[in-house]
Amino acid sequence: MITDTESAQAPQRILITGGRAPVALEWARLLHRNGHQVYVAESSRYHLCRVSEAVLASFQVPPPRQQPQAYLTALKQLIIQYQIDLLIPTCEEIFYIAEGLEGLQPYCRVLTPNIDTLHHLHHKGTFIEQVISSNLAVPITFPVEDPSIDSYDYAVPDQAGNTFVRKPVYSRFASNVIMPRESRRISAPNKQSTIPTLSTTTQIKATNTKVDSPRWIAQQYIKGKAICTYSIVHQGVVIAHATYTSDYRTSRTGASVYFEAIEHDQAYTWVCQFVQHLHVDHQQTSNSAFSGQISFDFIEEDSTGILYPIECNPRATSGIHLFQRQDQLVQAVIDPDSCVQRRQVIMPNIGTARVLTLPMWVAGFKYNRSTQDWRYWWKSLQQATDVVYQKEDRKPFGEQFRLVMQAYLTSRAQRISLTEALTYDIEWNGKENL
Repeated sequence: MITDTESAQAPQRILITGGRAPVALEWARLLHRNGHQVYVAESSRYHLCRVSEAVLASFQVPPPRQQPQAYLTALKQLIIQYQIDLLIPTCEEIFYIAEGLEGLQPYCRVLTPNIDTLHHLHHKGTFIEQVISSNLAVPITFPVEDPSIDSYDYAVPDQAGNTFVRKPVYSRFASNVIMPRESRRISAPNKQSTIPTLSTTTQIKATNTKVDSPRWIAQQYIKGKAICTYSIVHQGVVIAHATYTSDYRTSRTGASVYFEAIEHDQAYTWVCQFVQHLHVDHQQTSNSAFSGQISFDFIEEDSTGILYPIECNPRATSGIHLFQRQDQLVQAVIDPDSCVQRRQVIMPNIGTARVLTLPMWVAGFKYNRSTQDWRYWWKSLQQATDVVYQKEDRKPFGEQFRLVMQAYLTSRAQRISLTEALTYDIEWNGKENL
């Protein structure tokens, strides 16, 4: 935690997108408490920020996935009309904003790198390639066909004893992930030729198969502990960072609902090394180093302690909930240059715990199987504070129910899952969708 007092600065006008997400609400509250004026642009009729006391005004805009150009036009109009100083995307609408970055940057600062950088981080295959180029360990990863037509049974161990998870290269909340135990046993006469020949040392630093599948990858299943990070980076330097565990999820592989800050030097060092090697190639960018929000999911292998990256989210994630006002996270986006100059790394207090209470109850009833499970669950719930509910800003808690009901209606109309419905109008699945 940084204990220095925040330098005096004139209040800024901040526009936040993705107002349905708890991370957007967290940003709004942090910025408001530090004296800044907060506006929100969101395509959903109901969203958490709509009723928050921290938000000066909320605007409904066209859905970025279905109407990307109209969405960008609406943002530009809001930026000009309200003289916005900084635009902070929080969810996957960031990809559409990055695609129109050149049209927005003349009017305000935008907290995102360019679309090519975001794409290569978001794509689960090309992300692994970038990790390899940074000389860091990776799980065995290679492209596969659509699992509905793939003849290989990834539940059957290969010659090195590895089994494999299959996942779409574009996904969120671990949707459509197929774990090894879920695979069907199918005859595979030539299966040894299906798996690339790779080193089986504890740190795999090179592959002989380029991951360029447009839809699916297979990835080595690693037994270990899930570790997550959230960082803010400015010109290749980490200026804010949180490492946290996520013991409870909406499903076995789904979105986290419980977050606890931990000390993990290896994870922090890994992030620093990766972003130092991550360069932005863009003719409009004077500095080629990465700047923006970036998050990673890891598995810390039980037997070796090696940290294996699973995926990257180049945007805000739940780690932001672990920061409090006194931690000065706002300084990292309002005046990032000063953080770099003073070599500040803003971190939350170790042991800080936050929870999404409603899905936490769902997770408890779905997965607690013993008295011991319930005791640990209850202890975790008691020590955490709710992400959405705050005594001085209560309305967003009730708004959750409107948001879920709206997503339910969308799921019925589009014949998709409730989780998919929550991001139906903002998700980004490759450049071909633009």
